[in-house]
Amino acid sequence: MTGGFRTLLRKEVLRFWKVSFQTVAAPVLSSLLYLVIFSHALAAHVEAYPGVGYTQFLVPGLAMMSMLQNAFANSSSSLIQSKITGNVVFILLPPLSPGDIFGAYLLAAVVRGLVVGAGVFLAVLFLVPLPLAHPLWALAFALVGSALLGALGIVAGIWAEKFDQLAAFQNFLVMPLTFLAGVFYSVKSLPPFWQAASQLNPFFYAIDGFRYGFFGQSDVPPGTSLAIATGTLCALSWLTLRLLRSGYKLRS
Repeated sequence: MTGGFRTLLRKEVLRFWKVSFQTVAAPVLSSLLYLVIFSHALAAHVEAYPGVGYTQFLVPGLAMMSMLQNAFANSSSSLIQSKITGNVVFILLPPLSPGDIFGAYLLAAVVRGLVVGAGVFLAVLFLVPLPLAHPLWALAFALVGSALLGALGIVAGIWAEKFDQLAAFQNFLVMPLTFLAGVFYSVKSLPPFWQAASQLNPFFYAIDGFRYGFFGQSDVPPGTSLAIATGTLCALSWLTLRLLRSGYKLRS
C-alpha cells in the first residue's frame, strides 16, 4: 500500500463525507420514504417469504439498493468532476499505478455504500424488527455489491465526457437494473420469462444474497449468488484496469 494510494483514498472518502447531508442523509431518507409508501400499500397483501412480513422483506432490499446506487455515484461523480474541471491531471501525474487509482476509488465507493446501508438500518432499527440469520453472508454481499457498483462507476466516469452522459448511464442502465433486481418483490413470484430475465441481472444476485443473510431464505442459493456477483466484479475490475492503463479518455 503506497502513500499515494492512502492519500487518494483519504481524499475520496473526505470528498463525500464533507457533504454527508447530501451523500448519506438524503439516500437514507429516500429509502425510508420507499419503505413507508410500499409497506403501507402492500404489507397486508404480499408475503414474499413464508413467515416474513413484507415490511421486513423490504428493508434489506432497500438498504442494498441504496448501497449499490451510492457506490456507483461516488466513483463516477468524482471522476467526471475531475475530468470536467481539469484536475484529473493531479491524479495522473503523480507516481500512482493504475492499481493504486483503481483501489482508492473502489474502496472509497465501498465505504460510502456501507455507510449509507448502515444509515438505513439505523433509521429503521426501532420501527421494523429484523432478524440476522447469517451475518457473514450479509457482510460478504454488502462488500461485493458495493465494490461491483464502485467498479462500474469508475468505468462510467472514464467513459463519460459530460454530466448528461453520466446521467444517461445511471438513468438507463444502473437504475433500471437496480429496480428490477427484486428490491420490492421475490423473483419467484414472476412469470417464468421474467424469472429467467431477472437471472441475467447481476444486481439481482447481490440483493438476493444480501437478503439471505437476514432471513436465511432466498430465490437462488447464496453460494451461487456470491459466485456470480464476484465473477462480475472480477470482469469489471479487469476492464477498469485496462482502461486506466491505456489512459482511455483520461490522457487525451
